[in-house]
Amino acid sequence: MRAMSFGQGGPSWGPGDPQRNNNAGGRWQPDGQGSGGTPDWAALADESAARGRRKKLLYIGGGVLATAVVGALVAAVVVAAGSGSDTSGKDLPSPEALPTRSGDALPSFTPKAPAPPPNPKDFISSSKKDKAPLSAATLFPGAKIAVGDHTYAKAATHRTTACASVTQGALGSVLADNGCGQVIRATFSKGGVAVTIGVAVFDTEAQAQKAMKQSAGGIASLNGAGVPTFCRNGSVCRRTANAYGRYAYFTVGGFTSGKNVTQSDATVFTAGDDVAEFTFRQIVARGQAQASAAATAPPS
Repeated sequence: MRAMSFGQGGPSWGPGDPQRNNNAGGRWQPDGQGSGGTPDWAALADESAARGRRKKLLYIGGGVLATAVVGALVAAVVVAAGSGSDTSGKDLPSPEALPTRSGDALPSFTPKAPAPPPNPKDFISSSKKDKAPLSAATLFPGAKIAVGDHTYAKAATHRTTACASVTQGALGSVLADNGCGQVIRATFSKGGVAVTIGVAVFDTEAQAQKAMKQSAGGIASLNGAGVPTFCRNGSVCRRTANAYGRYAYFTVGGFTSGKNVTQSDATVFTAGDDVAEFTFRQIVARGQAQASAAATAPPS
């Protein structure tokens, strides 16, 4: 078959044509004369992509070079500035001449400690502070008392300002000489044993302590409200004396049958100790209540 030619001067595609051998892929080669047939669009596209890659590489290289130049200029400016003749820093003091923080005067604040809570005993040690109501009902409330697992029924109660009238033996004069203001009595009983306690009230703790130490004789038993007369007519009974704050308290305990108390009668000793312990706790609670009220009261 005869080879086809497109216009004048076009490439020859005959067999053995060197131009054909150099373009085995069938790509179009320009003839340099401005004439030609149908262009090879795939070859043009490849060549355009190659040119784009070369331009991109040139742009990147140029950017790197520009950056390096700018960096070198900045470094040169910094070096030049460091080697200048500016002497403004010479007026600054040396580090040794600068003041240190350790010698600086710092403001000081003295913390104000809160006022200590009132001492409960202060309220029951003087009549000037012990202002809570005081009676047989406040000292011995209810129909019975309990100390541990021991319970005692309350019988008669009595209050008098004639302190010596409710005593036996020398206790009356002791109370009077030390300024006793009143005596409050209450009787408690359990299983044929009865105990009367008498609380003598003074103006100061010192008076109560002195009366307790000087005590002789004892408080007179109080009968009534189901408890017969006991610890009278020469029967032997157990007596105790104690004091706390401005209160001195005395007990007398024995059998309601009139039987004499001996050292082996533990029920009488236990009952007397329990009644005295209950009374002590009531006096302490009286001070605690007044101290608590004072602590929460608004300032005057």
